[in-house]
Formats: sequence, C-alpha cells, structure tokens
Amino acid sequence: MLTDMYRSRHSSRPTIIDRVDPVIWSDKDHCPMISAEDEKFYEKNGFLFLKNVFSEKEVAQLRREADQVENSDPTDDEVVSEPGSNEVRSVFRVHDKSDVFARLISDDRLVAIAEHFLNDDVYIHQSRVNFKPAFKGKEFFWHSDFETWHTEDGMPRMRAFSMSITLTDNSAHNGPLMLIPGSHKQFISCVGETPDQNYKSSLKIQEIGTPDQGNLSQMVDENGIVAPVGPAGSVLIFDCNTLHGSGNNITPYPRSNLFFVYNAMSNRLVAPFGGTKPRPNFLATRKDIVPVRTGRHKIRAAE
Repeated sequence: MLTDMYRSRHSSRPTIIDRVDPVIWSDKDHCPMISAEDEKFYEKNGFLFLKNVFSEKEVAQLRREADQVENSDPTDDEVVSEPGSNEVRSVFRVHDKSDVFARLISDDRLVAIAEHFLNDDVYIHQSRVNFKPAFKGKEFFWHSDFETWHTEDGMPRMRAFSMSITLTDNSAHNGPLMLIPGSHKQFISCVGETPDQNYKSSLKIQEIGTPDQGNLSQMVDENGIVAPVGPAGSVLIFDCNTLHGSGNNITPYPRSNLFFVYNAMSNRLVAPFGGTKPRPNFLATRKDIVPVRTGRHKIRAAE
C-alpha cells in the first residue's frame, strides 16, 4: 500500500505539508522548446506563461472546435453548466470529442515540455474547455488541483501539470486565471469530509478541498497574486499544486481556455487517498491509458 505523503480531509484542522517531490523531474539539459531562464522561473514560481505559441490560423481552428463542443448535449454528464443558469461552464474529455484536439495533445510545442518537466512518457489525465461567458461567467475559488486529484482520484505524487491554451484574449478584466507564485512548494491539507459523488457539485462551486483563509492569506502575503494575461494562442503552464482561481466575468468579453492535464505514466492513479469511490473516467483517466506519443503529429491550421 502506498504511503500517503499528502494527507488531506482527514483532520478537523488545516495543516501545511512541505512538498517532497521535485518541481522539474528531469536533471537533463533544459527543454529546447523553452529557455533555461523559463525553466528556472517555473521551478521557482510554479507557472510559466508563453505568449503567441499558436498562430492566428491555428487559434481560429481551435475556437471552431471549442464552439462545437460547447454545443454538446447539456444533459451529458461531461458538460457542466454555470450555477444558476444553463450557460456552459466546462466541457470535459474534449480530446475524445474532437480530432483536432486529439492531434493537439501530441504537438511537440506541448508534449516535449511535458515529457521534460515530468521526465517520463505522459498521458492525458484530464482535458476540458472552460468558458467564462460575457456578463455571467462565475468564479472558480482558490484551490490546488493536486489536492483533489490526490484525494478524490488517487494521483500518488506531484508529477503532473496543466497546460491552458488561451482561445480568446485574456485580459485583466474578463476573469483571468490568478495564481499564487511559489504556492506549489507547500501543500495545504484541507478540512471537511468528502461527500459521495462530490464532483457533481464541486464542478459548479467547489467548497470541499479548498484552502482555509488563514493559510491562504499567509501565502498571498508572502508571495502575492499574479494574473498572466495575453493574446489568444498563448499557453499557461502551471504545476499541479500551484494555488489558482479566477473571479467573475462581468465584462462584455467572453473568455475561453483549453486545458490539457499531462500526468507521468509512472504516476498513474491508484485508489483515492480520501477513501471515496473513484471519480468518472472523464475527470480522471483510469481506462485505456496510452502515452500521447503513440499518436504523435502536429496540429495543422485550416487552409
């Protein structure tokens, strides 16, 4: 039985646990897709924002695909609506819904960084498109993805990260993703027992598995808050344990981002450490796990 090094939701009081896992697992030379300075920044801060990775043609193609999945059956379990409305908040498992997204997961601009940072073959733990509709887009409260992936999905180690591709311009005003630099170096053990099928409510409003205000305030006092903003076609990479969230979008400008979560093949899921039943495969891949390199080819922009 694996030792639970990041025990959470078992105590009535929150605690801080120092990270025992590397941030960048590879000890080889830096990845050719980014600079050595970029790697040092990611190691220190737990995120990296790369502007203009994808061309305008590529972004146009990706947005067409996102529009298609946004029109998915709203009763589908893999489609999550905004709390209190029928506006689509998230659509999951999008690399199974779109050939374009299926090709994109193995694009060298993404997967080469993933394989280097995680020092392993990688697979898609989760994919989704998040939508922040104009005027109505609701907040995502502060959280560490790893806390949920570990406790509710059974991800053993901090050997995974997200890549968020901006499908629209992300500005300081339309509810951009905010991060706490350096928060990836400590794990906040949360309080509160996990309800059965917690994901059905947490995907709309997350309440269980969120950090307490005291530790969250201390981390913000020490490290601040950043909100990387930039044009469509940029890529935000952030460690699985970096605390992040976003505010409401009350502007006329919608925001949409495509997320791919890469996990190391050696870090495949086991039984959830919180003692609950595993979440569905569209949230946490357990079945038919295949390294993304098996389907390796680059995305082609529409002519």
